[in-house]
Amino acid sequence: MAGVKVGKRIIGADAPVIVGWENIGRVQGGPFKQLFFTYFQPVMLIAAILFWYYAPNWLAVASTAIAIRLGWTVLLLGLEWVNPRYESWQLTWKEFATDVFYVGLGVTFLGMVDSYIGDGEIIKAVQGAFDWDKFSWFTSMPLLVQALLISMIFDFGQYWMHRGMHNWYPLWLTHAPHHYITQLNVNKGAVGNPIELFLIGLGIGGLFDFLPRAFLLAGAIGMTVAVYQHINVRFNTPRWWRFVFNTVEHHSVHHSQDYEATRSNYSGTWIIWDRIFGTCVDGEAEVLGMEGGRRMDIRETMIYPFTEGYKTARSAIDRRFGREAAPAPHLEPAE
Repeated sequence: MAGVKVGKRIIGADAPVIVGWENIGRVQGGPFKQLFFTYFQPVMLIAAILFWYYAPNWLAVASTAIAIRLGWTVLLLGLEWVNPRYESWQLTWKEFATDVFYVGLGVTFLGMVDSYIGDGEIIKAVQGAFDWDKFSWFTSMPLLVQALLISMIFDFGQYWMHRGMHNWYPLWLTHAPHHYITQLNVNKGAVGNPIELFLIGLGIGGLFDFLPRAFLLAGAIGMTVAVYQHINVRFNTPRWWRFVFNTVEHHSVHHSQDYEATRSNYSGTWIIWDRIFGTCVDGEAEVLGMEGGRRMDIRETMIYPFTEGYKTARSAIDRRFGREAAPAPHLEPAE
């Protein structure tokens, strides 16, 4: 497989990857279906921003955000059945049950851990060590500008954390299980080792005392943009959206079985970070995963960083001291 040259890299030499937008599949159907799946993403983003901007204070609270997110997830699951991107990504009961486990883990155990040692506690420590009054002008900005700043600052941190996970072996051990998913569905972003999910969730937007509603607005932007990274829906995504935001097309390239393709499209929401730092690959891939598409089960996902870390350390020690691996014991057949 020859692949396609993108910058200094060859994309698609190891596994099929569509590079560029010209050969990306289009929505099939009548005028209404074409219109719906062309403008669904921008309309939902604008609707979410307007809601959180104008909602009364009694309604603009975290519990409302949770309820909206639940309904939003159900809606997107429905769209996956109505207009799937790939039949090979169709959600099965086994995949759905696995996704529910990881989602439950995220909102229970990981939520509890984050409340004690997450970015909130880290930010408090940093704020106490420096004089941040000089940055108070941030909080006098218009509400929507604050929300955009929160989203972009958080995503900038996510970009470098994610990129670090692909370039530093200890971090890669935590992230690798997420790359064993073989299909993209709306809840696949929650699938992975808990250490990785904790690390990727760390953000620095809270360093500044933005208005609480600005954080809700920023969350709405993430909910109606970043959520499309893992979704099995065919959209006629507008070109301007593809240029500014990360999409399922971009993220499918990142999850492909082609090594060079996986080292691209690290951002969570704003693909412009990848464009700025030279890691963006526009395109799409259907064949996902690692080791030829081997599906990693929950047990292996939980222990992978520790077992692989142990094997690597043991191998390094053996090489350092010139040891050879002990031969497997010879077992006599039972009488």
